[in-house]
Amino acid sequence: MLKAILILLAALSLVPLAQAAPTACSGPGEAKCMFEAIWDAAGALPAEKQARLQPAFLETVSRADDAALLKSWEMRIGTSARHRTPPNEYSRDQAKAVIAQAGWSGFEQRARAGITPFNIGRPEIMAAGVRLANDDATRRRLMAAMFDLAQTKTTRGGLGDDFEKGDFGHALAELSMQSCDLSGFDRAVALTPAPDSLRYALWRARITGNAGHLASRIRSDANSDDTRHVRNALEGYGPIVTLGYCQSP
Repeated sequence: MLKAILILLAALSLVPLAQAAPTACSGPGEAKCMFEAIWDAAGALPAEKQARLQPAFLETVSRADDAALLKSWEMRIGTSARHRTPPNEYSRDQAKAVIAQAGWSGFEQRARAGITPFNIGRPEIMAAGVRLANDDATRRRLMAAMFDLAQTKTTRGGLGDDFEKGDFGHALAELSMQSCDLSGFDRAVALTPAPDSLRYALWRARITGNAGHLASRIRSDANSDDTRHVRNALEGYGPIVTLGYCQSP
């Protein structure tokens, strides 16, 4: 009997890791599987850094609209999800004020010229304008202007540089992901400083489907230095559980 048990244990030890613990997530249980991968990545961090991630992790889980899943993670982590902090509305408020005063044409003209309030945070204010637009034609025109400005050398301190390029790229990538525009997304991500980042890979997967194949990357890229990897995973997967896929994975 003891010999049989030892043989069985030896056989189990030879089971490939991918078979013992699937590295990809798919199907109805994708969200549960992906959150396991994300928390596995958090496990590489010291306890105090893991604790810092708990609110963001549980807030992202809560977006899945799965009460049982959220409850299981609250019990596992030992704390409750907090209400999501309302986003900063500064950019939206600035955009609304310009539109009310100058209309859409004036909004674009001022944005291109970098006139107040576009002298600070122009990519974010223009992105807010895109979200406020009531028709596709206006949205397309404003996004075209953002792409133009991203490629334009902007004067700062008497010098021409492209300090806004990355911010425009990020804002345009998010807008394209939300509107399920794959070609626009790829064009936008190319403008960012880190086009191959996990966050953008997950955002792209919202458009193309099957973010679950990135579960292995989430685990394998884990590190014990800081929380950025896990935060990128949460920021990347959050829109998928909130908005769903553009097409079925």
